[in-house]
Amino acid sequence: MRLINRRPGRAFGAFLALLPFAVALIAYAVASDMRLSVNPADKLLPAPSTILATAERLLTEPDRRSGVILFWSDTWASLARLGLGVGIAASLGLALGLLIGLLPHVRAGLAGFVAALSMIPPLAVLPILFIVFGLGEVSKVALIVIGVAPFLIRDMAQRVVELPAEQIVKAQTLGASSLGIALRVALPQVMPRLIQSVRLSLGPAWLFLIASEAVASESGLGYRIFLVRRYLAMDVILTYVAWITVLAFLLDVALRLIGRRLFPWSGASL
Repeated sequence: MRLINRRPGRAFGAFLALLPFAVALIAYAVASDMRLSVNPADKLLPAPSTILATAERLLTEPDRRSGVILFWSDTWASLARLGLGVGIAASLGLALGLLIGLLPHVRAGLAGFVAALSMIPPLAVLPILFIVFGLGEVSKVALIVIGVAPFLIRDMAQRVVELPAEQIVKAQTLGASSLGIALRVALPQVMPRLIQSVRLSLGPAWLFLIASEAVASESGLGYRIFLVRRYLAMDVILTYVAWITVLAFLLDVALRLIGRRLFPWSGASL
């Protein structure tokens, strides 16, 4: 049997999924041990036991000045910004994607503009956002929206354009209005694609969030990472990086499960 036709069993599939993580952890432990054996005071690759001890301290010990566990307050601040930014971007992507995909006049007027916007490096406009909106929450959320929304708009518009023309014609034959076609024909078919697109955009969204928090913020996961870097506190940095990875993975899994539950017919399983 050709390899392309072979499928791993459930147990072997789980083993294959965990194998790269185990290899990465073992490689890090070996590299850390090699560096610490040469220089016990080395801070670049702290021992796994040191990272675990630091993680326990960060997760449980409150700040001496505020009495708040900064790890959880940073997590909440970052997730709030990320959720608001991605939510606004998804709403814009869905609404404008439907309009551009269904209405030729809107497509002629906005498609090129949105394509041009998508070519602007979002981090390049971060100073402009700080000047216009200040250093507060608005500029950070705006960066996520600017970075993610053009991609979502273009993807949704393309998905609408690719809908079979027969469906649009049949709907018009049955007397459906433009709004009815948008809500009853196009919307149900693009919603699964929207969830998949949001999943793909989570990576860039995290990047924009961390960048904005690193430049100007008083809380957040990115802020904390760039705050402790001056002390070469790699144990703290690696703990936060690992936590960001876990959060991103959990968000991706949650969106995938939501897509499967709401739209089982779409066949999306990545």
